[in-house]
Amino acid sequence: MDGGDRTERATAKRTGPDVIKRVLRTLDGSPGVYRMLDADMRILYVGKARNLKNRVSSYTRLQGHSARIRRMIGETASMMVLTTNSELEALLLEQNLIKQLKPRYNVLLRDDKSFPNIEVTTSHRFPQIRKHRGRKGDRHTYFGPFASAGAVNRVLNQLQRVFLLRNCTDSQFEGRTRPCLNYQIKRCSAPCVGFVTPEEYVASVRDAERFLRGQTTEIQQKLADAMAEAAEDMEFERAAALRDRIKALTNVQSTQGVNPQGVPEADIVGLHMEGGQACIQVFFVRGNQNWGNRDFYPRIADDMSPTEVMEAFLGQFYDDREPPRLLLLSHGVEEGDLMADALSAKAGRRVQLLVPQRGEKADLVQSAIRNARESLGRKMSESATQARLLRGIAEAFDLPAPPGRIEVYDNSHIQGSHAVGAMIVSGTEGFEKSQYRKFNIRGDELTPGDDFGMMKEVLTRRFKRLLKEDPDRKGGTWPDLLLIDGGAGQVSAVTSILTDLGVGDIPTIGVAKGVDRDHGKEEFHRQGARPFALPRNDPVLYFVQRLRDEAHRFAIGTHRAKRAKALVASPLDEVPGIGPGRKRALLTHFGSAKAVSRAALADLKAVDGISGAMAETIHRHFHERG
Repeated sequence: MDGGDRTERATAKRTGPDVIKRVLRTLDGSPGVYRMLDADMRILYVGKARNLKNRVSSYTRLQGHSARIRRMIGETASMMVLTTNSELEALLLEQNLIKQLKPRYNVLLRDDKSFPNIEVTTSHRFPQIRKHRGRKGDRHTYFGPFASAGAVNRVLNQLQRVFLLRNCTDSQFEGRTRPCLNYQIKRCSAPCVGFVTPEEYVASVRDAERFLRGQTTEIQQKLADAMAEAAEDMEFERAAALRDRIKALTNVQSTQGVNPQGVPEADIVGLHMEGGQACIQVFFVRGNQNWGNRDFYPRIADDMSPTEVMEAFLGQFYDDREPPRLLLLSHGVEEGDLMADALSAKAGRRVQLLVPQRGEKADLVQSAIRNARESLGRKMSESATQARLLRGIAEAFDLPAPPGRIEVYDNSHIQGSHAVGAMIVSGTEGFEKSQYRKFNIRGDELTPGDDFGMMKEVLTRRFKRLLKEDPDRKGGTWPDLLLIDGGAGQVSAVTSILTDLGVGDIPTIGVAKGVDRDHGKEEFHRQGARPFALPRNDPVLYFVQRLRDEAHRFAIGTHRAKRAKALVASPLDEVPGIGPGRKRALLTHFGSAKAVSRAALADLKAVDGISGAMAETIHRHFHERG
């Protein structure tokens, strides 16, 4: 990129077109990206331009814009401008900044999930085909993306039935002396005990890869020829096994749903907008097979057009994902050629954008639109229900307004060991799992089982961070209501903690089990008020129970994960430079971590994969600690 960050900062509280006019004097016709900021230096909007001077000049007046853009201009107190070498570079930078900064007036894709793939390993003579999520390695082959882990598991089950591939880990494979249950139920060819040669097994793996690429006709013909050959040689048992595999393959093809014949590889993107909300359905087609779909609900404004929403979605969705060769869209984008060039540059091959009008491709897009419309209808119905519950919460607990963010806290431990605190969040759209937080209890001075002390540590850490990151409470991360598992004592302690931190104005409710600790007889406690209960059939009571149970579930799960990690911990984990490979080599050679800790330096040097320097590090770690 050429140029630099050129910033025009207005004096305090001066906002609007005059600020933008001053910035305009410093601009030329270069392409680039501009950011609008408010008086508190928060990002309002990120945009790109082929000609910065022409684009920014459109903001120097309030007339001719929608109400949303007029508000944005009115709040603008300063701008930051970055020039680029090309409009393509500006587009890529714009979408990257939008995902990072999440400006208030941009279309935002609310998605933090990666998509799973199928990975074919190459590091073993009997390759394993397994589910993979995350960064792709150079040594293996990948097929995907799939819409969900369930879709991957279904395909893996199909591959097992048809191609008899193993799903065990390498260590399980090496340790077997007889076939496992998968062999008995005809899900594996038992390569672990030599029931199939490496060449035969690799041939099955290659057939599975062809299946994933959509080359099913070749595989069926190959299996049919092998079955006929076995029958001719009177190997009827082998012929019957091949017949079963052909039948399984046929069943797979008949149960996969609509598999487009004329579209070998594409993402099908359908958009539906209604009532100021949007849903985008993405179907993944690879190897002429439908590998599932996922719905997305980007944050939009009432005045945004489908074209604007679609362009923002494509830029953000493929910012960290590899696009396929073809994108079938329900709505075009204003600069389709530029978007296609950007995606092609990312993929390292040509990517085509198409809005089909007829034929099979148009039918696929219509199916995506229909699914988007139905999904948005369900979500709007759920949101309406959630809004009623939040209004009920406000009425039941005398809150000034329905809470936009409820935080629920819980602790989990066993007699003080492996203690964790948990926070879950619920808002206008239900549980916000990306906002969940866990807290490893660090207080060494705490008495084991001291729930008050644990809660104090959790809340202190939580609100000290909030005060540091958002002292003015404008970022939407401050709770409108705290729910605590406990009675009057817990509420009093929490109120005291919050008051000491200077945030004692946050309403806090304690949820106690009530009479006989019976579900449905909960008592609610507030500071300075008598406890009260809600009718057993009150929807608000069920809602609070769900919130408390979700916090308890999350806390228990976090505690169990911490405890399980501690159970498999090894003294070798503390040795600098010891990773999984070296740890495995040491344990294989000596049999246990204790034997490693007692080994002589010469014995450590004799281990495969352990250099002389590493052997000295290990020996020094165990023998020279004070």
